[in-house]
Amino acid sequence: MDKINVLRLKKTLAYLESKQRELKRHKDSDTRSIESMIKYLKKDMLEQFKLTDYDVYIKGELNNTETFIQSVKSIIDSNSIS
Repeated sequence: MDKINVLRLKKTLAYLESKQRELKRHKDSDTRSIESMIKYLKKDMLEQFKLTDYDVYIKGELNNTETFIQSVKSIIDSNSIS
């Protein structure tokens, strides 16, 4: 993954993490719109950044946002140029 895509993926991941935190904060209220946004964002990240090229199991992690986030972090770490 080139440097630009790694940076874009980092920003997208940060946004996903913020939405996940928001979802946890509002667990007692209606969160369907946030849940829908998170679901769409994960699918978009999967396709846009071709994440299955870097982790063949990531598609199965779409149901668990926390696991998905950790997998994306691992992809970023392994593709970051130090």
